[in-house]
Amino acid sequence: MKLKFTKMHGAGNDFIVVDAIHQQVALSAAQWRQLADRRFGIGADQILIVEKAHSPEAQFRYRIFNADGGEVEHCGNGARAFVKFVTEKKLSAQRRITVETMSGILILSMGEDGMISVDMRAPVFEHAAIGFDGEGLQPRREGEESLWPLALAGGSTAELALVSMGNPHAVQIVADVETAPVAATGPEIEAHRRFARRINAGFMQIVDRHQIRLRVFERGTGETLACGTGACAAVVTGIRRGQLDSPVQVQMRGGTLSIAWGGAGQPVFLSGPATTVFEGEIEL
Repeated sequence: MKLKFTKMHGAGNDFIVVDAIHQQVALSAAQWRQLADRRFGIGADQILIVEKAHSPEAQFRYRIFNADGGEVEHCGNGARAFVKFVTEKKLSAQRRITVETMSGILILSMGEDGMISVDMRAPVFEHAAIGFDGEGLQPRREGEESLWPLALAGGSTAELALVSMGNPHAVQIVADVETAPVAATGPEIEAHRRFARRINAGFMQIVDRHQIRLRVFERGTGETLACGTGACAAVVTGIRRGQLDSPVQVQMRGGTLSIAWGGAGQPVFLSGPATTVFEGEIEL
C-alpha cells in the first residue's frame, strides 16, 4: 500500500502526520516502527494520525504512536503540529479547534502570528494516573510538592516530582542540563519497576524564576529535541516547589516553548510554533 504523509516538527520534536480521513490507514506496530526509523523509513519521534471524531464534542480525533510502535495518550508539540496540519490542508478554517485524544478533549488555538496555544488541561498528581507505586518510600516535601526518592543502579538516588499531563512525567532538578546523565539514567527511570506504564524522565535546570532549560528522555522514543508535555510537567513541578513563577520560558535543544499555569485546579497553557518540513508518499 502507498501512504501519503507530511513531515513536521515543533521545536525540533519531529512528526510524521497522516491524514486518515481521506485515506485508509490500518498499520501494525511493526509498520509504525518502520515509518519512524531514521535509516530505513521516514524518521520521526512520533507519528500523528488525523481521524474523524468519534465524540460529538470534537471536530477531529488525534492518535499518537511513538517510535517504538506503541500508542500513547498525549503529545503537546504534536498537538501544535496537528493544528497547523488541519489548517494547511483546509480540513478546518477555524482558529479554535477541539480534538479528541486518548486522554480526553483538547482545545487548540492558532494566533494571527502563527503561534499555536494548547489548553493542556489541569495537571493530575494522583499515583493511579501516573502509574506509580510508592509503597515503602518516604517523600520529602518542598513547598506544595512531594519529592520521591527513586533508587537507581550503582547506589545513586534520583529525587523526583511526579505529575500526569495526560501522560506520566518524573521531573528532577539538575545543576546543568548539558552535563546531566540523561542518556545514563533516563532509560533507567523510564523503565523503573515502580512505574507500571513506564514514564517520561525530565531533567530541569532553573535559570531564573521565569526561565528553565530542559531535557526529556521520552517513554518509547528516547531523548527528543523538545517535549511539550515534559515542558508543562517541569514548569508545574517547579511552581509547586516554589522555585518558578508563571509564565515560564522553557529552553530545549530544539527551541523555546512558553508555559503558563495559574495554580491548583487550573489548566496549563502551552504556546509555541509548528513547522511543515516536506510532504511525500511511501510504499509499505
